[in-house]
Amino acid sequence: MSTHDVPTLVLVSGMSGSGKSVALHTLEDLGFYCVDNLPAALLPALVRDVTSADDGGPTKIAVGIDVRNTHEDLDRIPAGLSALGELGLDPRLVFFDAVDGVLLKRYADTRRRHPLSRLGLSLPDAIALERQVLRPLRLLADAVVDTSEMNVHQLRRHVTTEFALDAEAGMSLLFESFAYRRGVPPDADFVFDARALPNPHWIPTLRPLSGRDATVREYLLAQHDVEQFFQQIRQFLDTWLPRLQTDSTRSYATVAFGCSGGRHRSVYLAERMAEHARASGWKEVAVHHRELD
Repeated sequence: MSTHDVPTLVLVSGMSGSGKSVALHTLEDLGFYCVDNLPAALLPALVRDVTSADDGGPTKIAVGIDVRNTHEDLDRIPAGLSALGELGLDPRLVFFDAVDGVLLKRYADTRRRHPLSRLGLSLPDAIALERQVLRPLRLLADAVVDTSEMNVHQLRRHVTTEFALDAEAGMSLLFESFAYRRGVPPDADFVFDARALPNPHWIPTLRPLSGRDATVREYLLAQHDVEQFFQQIRQFLDTWLPRLQTDSTRSYATVAFGCSGGRHRSVYLAERMAEHARASGWKEVAVHHRELD
């Protein structure tokens, strides 16, 4: 493997409920080839496999490793990192964490099962055991990200700006959807109100779907007002985002679309504008749907 063929490799680990999945999804949006819950012993084989493709394979790889691995497998991580070094890679291990009280609240809010609950442990005991098991990984980490005070939007932005930016990629873009009833995202640079557009919520067959679904997209694409709205905003962003990148030192910009429920119109517009941005040559483009993600 020649030097210029060596991919960027980010290992994502951390406490359950700390935001690892959000981080991996964000990296995937930014063009990383992502694999979650990979046994550590398979890391070198994965890298060899994906980089031996005829087209050269991905240039950016992210791998999730957490407490779902066996204890024996987690113990193999130092050896796995050494093997990766022999392949010419310099992997970056990022550990996501949060204080116990925040993890407890997040599990209470989502009603998800902790991975170690299969052992018959209470949630506090499962978190305590997980913290003990992952302590060696935390000590090995190149960066520890405390998400205790972060919401999903802030975490995605943090990953985008700190871990996913290519040195030559320039400014990264985050397209976000939201519901006005829950307030405007505080960090948005541009906010567009889609509440005047036709609302799929009032069509019974479309109501349970979202702006990600093909039938909702087809409905909105056929609406003259929606198309006019999109094209006018597209023209505005095509004009001013490049100037914002050229005339400032900022590394990111957030474009937010809001509607009543944050489920149909705003989601459709954020997704479509992100597709347009990627097609226009922006290298780092992420999407976040606040009411869905």
